[in-house]
Amino acid sequence: MVRCFLIHSVCPVGALGAGASRVLYSRVFGPDEGILSDQDRGLSPEERRLLQKEKTSVVARQVWSAVSLSREASGRLLVETEPGEEALALQEADGGVVRLRAGDPFSEEMSALWLGVQSLGFTLVCEPHENLLLAEGTLHNLTRHCLETLHMLGQGSEVLLRSNRVDALLSRLLPHGQLLFLNHRFAQSLEKEVAAYVAK
Repeated sequence: MVRCFLIHSVCPVGALGAGASRVLYSRVFGPDEGILSDQDRGLSPEERRLLQKEKTSVVARQVWSAVSLSREASGRLLVETEPGEEALALQEADGGVVRLRAGDPFSEEMSALWLGVQSLGFTLVCEPHENLLLAEGTLHNLTRHCLETLHMLGQGSEVLLRSNRVDALLSRLLPHGQLLFLNHRFAQSLEKEVAAYVAK
């Protein structure tokens, strides 16, 4: 099962310090048991929300670090793409997996799959027994839909204002945090559903 999906910054943002990443969107799936430790179970709903926010920020910082290392090691220059060139940006995206040890930040060990597209990071946090190949395909599919239908690469892209559209994409492509095995026909019907929703 996927525990959470994040969209966050992976390049320096003027208002943030070095090594900081801003979480632009997060969605947590499943019960809190996998996220909360025994000592955190007595927290109020507001305290749980703040703890969840802090844990997603820790994941975003760890992915930011992995993206930075990957880009530095590859030696490739980051070339900004224009709106409409989302497919090219996705082809040149950096990707990888970060192992999140138990207690850092979740009570259980998790795997964080990430894609760094320009200044945006897209991350799926999965349970350790999850099919990572299927999760990678789902992450690519989600990222492609986010980039193409929500035009996230343009200047002034308002990811925060389009959270309802990201929620709609997740409900179709990652229902309740469950990875879907997609055959060609089912993938086409999902594409049609997503296109119809975005056209509204």
